[in-house]
Amino acid sequence: MFRTLKEMAVTAHDTMEHMPESLVALRNSPVQARSTARLTALLDAAAAVVDEIGFERLTTAMVAERAGASIGTVYRYFPDRIALLQALAARNLERVLSRLADEVVDERHADWGSALEGAFDILVGAFRTEAGFRGLRVGDVIDLRPAPTERTFNSIVSNRLLDGMVARFGVADTAETRFHFEAAMEVADALVARAFARDAQGDEAFIQAARDATSAMLASHLGD
Repeated sequence: MFRTLKEMAVTAHDTMEHMPESLVALRNSPVQARSTARLTALLDAAAAVVDEIGFERLTTAMVAERAGASIGTVYRYFPDRIALLQALAARNLERVLSRLADEVVDERHADWGSALEGAFDILVGAFRTEAGFRGLRVGDVIDLRPAPTERTFNSIVSNRLLDGMVARFGVADTAETRFHFEAAMEVADALVARAFARDAQGDEAFIQAARDATSAMLASHLGD
């Protein structure tokens, strides 16, 4: 477990170590600042295309054009469109985990319920503001689903969130607790996804239903 709360802070390296291997395989890892900037531009372009037309219609040629790069540059890093989408999904996860880590240790939270509310706001905010997040939900994209032996997006997020709750509020770290956290995350994810299915800002009724369901599921197990 964490020796200090700040050890929860998620670095890109740490996130990638915990990601399913299929989501982080690049043909060439960037080692120079210019290469890193080029890769970032490609992922930004992919996110913009996903937001505009959906992941189903995205092509590597579209991404190259949007990024102002050659198609060869795209293939230098990604063997195909699926690898590109997987990398975008990995970046989305990395950013969400980093924000969640900071949120849970925020001193304004006096208990796990308050921290959970803050974490929920982070997830809803990702749907609203993180480019490519709303249009690329990992669990709904068959080609991006992890293998049976790998952890899902919701599993990674729920486990990282519980790690913070254990370190900050002394929540019991048991297999049963981890199951309940992941189950609550699955319910919240499904309801929030429904909220944003036809509304870029999210249907508040479904968002509130997700809040209520998540809080109720965890309160019944963890108590007040």
